[in-house]
Amino acid sequence: MGLLLVVVLAALLPGVAAQGLWPDEHSHICTFHSLSGKDSKFCRGNVEVIYPELGDVGCTYIPSCHQSRWRISREWGSPQVRYPQAKKNKKYVVMLVDPDAPSRANPRNRFWRHWLLTDVPGSELRTGEIKGRVLTDYTRPTPPPHSGYHRYQLLLYEQPEGEHIALGPEERVSMGSWSLRSFVGRFQLGSPVASTQFLTKHHED
Repeated sequence: MGLLLVVVLAALLPGVAAQGLWPDEHSHICTFHSLSGKDSKFCRGNVEVIYPELGDVGCTYIPSCHQSRWRISREWGSPQVRYPQAKKNKKYVVMLVDPDAPSRANPRNRFWRHWLLTDVPGSELRTGEIKGRVLTDYTRPTPPPHSGYHRYQLLLYEQPEGEHIALGPEERVSMGSWSLRSFVGRFQLGSPVASTQFLTKHHED
């Protein structure tokens, strides 16, 4: 997304106004602010994270309009993840983590594992409808109140051929304080082929 994108939802979503999706809001214009500085440099490889009505949220702040922050935390399920450059004959590992648990100023529980899939066919990544083998069920981004913005980082790795990837007993017990580096090293995943992130905070802040 560009430096400052303005999406006219009424134009992109025909019938939204008529259906009264947001009955107490008169404006159907949502302003997306792109990440900058170090946060923007995390976004590499053109992988897309697509939520309903928002579209690709990669490298942006989740906007406050239309209850988007509430809906991403309480209503919407797992996003589509699309990577057009995926190789059809390869499998991939997809993970979504929060490095800012419980806050960016004090991330003592990093990384919080929100989603982990293995054996994702490249053909599925090309369309965005990924399934794969679920090691960690999708958990919605739910930043605690007054904890500021949290980064939700999606990393995409090419899975080594024939490698069976699994979480250890201790990793299965808790999704917090996860050693991402140890996991990546254990299964020789190398560097991610693509990565992106979005930032959001508690919907009442």
